[in-house]
Amino acid sequence: MAATGDTFLGFEITPLNRRRIENFKANKRGYWSFWIFLVVFVLSLFAELLANDKPLLIYFDGQFYTPIVSVYPETAFGGDFETEADYGDPYLIELVEANGWMIRAPIPYSFDTHVTDLPGPAPFEPTTQNWFGTDDQARDVLARMIYGFRISVLFGLVLTVLSSIVGISVGAVQGYFGGLTDLIGQRLIEIWNGMPVLFMLIILASVVQPNFWWLLSLILLFSWTALVSVVRAEFLRARNFEYVKAARALGVDNGTIMFRHVLPNAMVATLTFLPFITSGSVVTLTSLDFLGFGLPPGSPSLGELLKQGKDNLQAPWLGITAFFVIAFMLSLLVFIGEAVRDAFDPRKVQR
Repeated sequence: MAATGDTFLGFEITPLNRRRIENFKANKRGYWSFWIFLVVFVLSLFAELLANDKPLLIYFDGQFYTPIVSVYPETAFGGDFETEADYGDPYLIELVEANGWMIRAPIPYSFDTHVTDLPGPAPFEPTTQNWFGTDDQARDVLARMIYGFRISVLFGLVLTVLSSIVGISVGAVQGYFGGLTDLIGQRLIEIWNGMPVLFMLIILASVVQPNFWWLLSLILLFSWTALVSVVRAEFLRARNFEYVKAARALGVDNGTIMFRHVLPNAMVATLTFLPFITSGSVVTLTSLDFLGFGLPPGSPSLGELLKQGKDNLQAPWLGITAFFVIAFMLSLLVFIGEAVRDAFDPRKVQR
């Protein structure tokens, strides 16, 4: 967030933006939450390198192999069958180590790997091999937690961006043109907001088996209205400013006035809402997964992990793990939102 000189990554930093950055840094809780969230999210983007049942790299008989990228038959390592190599098979491990070596991920399980050597029935309690235990299908909880965190954050960020684009555009048109356009838009939004969103999502999800993008589209239908009122109010206020009237008098087209001159003023209020909208998107996905109407069965999901905790009260590590991961994620987003709000608050002056 810090910058030296008058530019940062090729972008010019104005005195106003420099003050906003300093105000953001002054909120220590939000500032450090931003960096913690960024580090954890970046690590989760490389989940395949952290938790994978396939080796990252194999050196065998003078050649290098990358099982996480390509599929190799067992015969490539001296086995007997043309089927895909099972890198957890002790026989195959012995063949590889006899003529080379392999580098495994720190967590030797993927989100869909079934642990076959448990000392008891699944779900099994945490051990030195499975640090957070296994779920009721003998899958490693820590691996599913890492993949589930990535899906939840990516879902929240993508939904926030798309809903913001639609909401800002609709609010800008309503506020700038006003009159009948604003009246019709407000009545349509009131009707749309009055619909039972959760029940409609459940009905639609039960008709079609949702995947990531299908579920994202369904929720986008009802989440784009969050920013309309904020942007609309800013445009209604700014449409009568002198510089807007002067631009109209000079013949500048409406699109240029809206998105080049008025929108930057509206974005100050809009940006403070974005971290909270992301939190709401993550909670929506988690709720649908918990109810069984979210991502397809078997997908790494924090909501599905919560549901397993409810269904398996004899395995408290399932519910506790999911609860703390979700609470950790949402707490960081709320703290970041508070820091962003302070950064754009004109009453805040750096001391």
